[in-house]
Amino acid sequence: MTAYDAIVLAGGAANRLGGADKPGLRVGGRALLDRVLAACPDAGSTVVVGGRRATVRPVTWTREVPEGGGPLAALDAGVRRTGADRLLVLSADLPFLGGRTVRTLLDAADAVDLEGALCTDREGRDQPLVAVYHAEPLRRELALLAAEYGSLAGLPLRLLTAELDLARVEADPLASFDCDTWEDIAAARARIREHGTVLDEWITAVKNELGIELDVDTAVLLDLARDAAHGVARPAAPLTTFLVGYAAAMANTGRSPEEGARAVAEASRKATALALRWEEETQADSGPGTP
Repeated sequence: MTAYDAIVLAGGAANRLGGADKPGLRVGGRALLDRVLAACPDAGSTVVVGGRRATVRPVTWTREVPEGGGPLAALDAGVRRTGADRLLVLSADLPFLGGRTVRTLLDAADAVDLEGALCTDREGRDQPLVAVYHAEPLRRELALLAAEYGSLAGLPLRLLTAELDLARVEADPLASFDCDTWEDIAAARARIREHGTVLDEWITAVKNELGIELDVDTAVLLDLARDAAHGVARPAAPLTTFLVGYAAAMANTGRSPEEGARAVAEASRKATALALRWEEETQADSGPGTP
């Protein structure tokens, strides 16, 4: 993985949301800002430009000058607090941004003779706040724009991207979906609850809430819960999965997340086998000829 710093722009007046605290609005039980921070956990340094608040992981805070000066002024403030050669630049209202998109942008930005890479949306429009920039040309163009216009305040981002040689990346169509209105917030919340994604979203939310870095085989745990409920009794399902988690934690103290995942799988295997043995005994005892 290419070393990089991350800059998240979390200011703005949110006028289309009635002045609401947009980075703090929750989608799937998590603040929008926290969802964006979860997409770049391996950034060397993460700078958030905006008002300070509790976040899912430590970040460096700064503000644009003047406050409310717009995205270019905010980007400049963030760049000044970074030191990496690659800068991931994101807005704080991207509920569906994932690590895969971040990796794709980093890989695209590393192409020879390019100065960065940005996402395009479904209509092919540039998304300069879902992008990776090389630090040196980014600093150069920000300085030139400030000199030309006297200030970066109020300037549009297109003035910057027009001067940089950037790759265009057609990533996940949802990666650049941003929440500018209450209708956008409602659409994001509804999508998260769709049948095909709700479990993954819920597990991710729980892991972030509990500070757990662990890849869990959901199918294994669901099978275990089913076998315990069917072979023993319905209340056995949540109790068994809890005990499996506890056993895995005890066996994995001080070890890596990968070893933790293996511990969960092994504990699940043992508990599943026990539930199946329990069911076999129950069926045998209730079969023909049972005293």
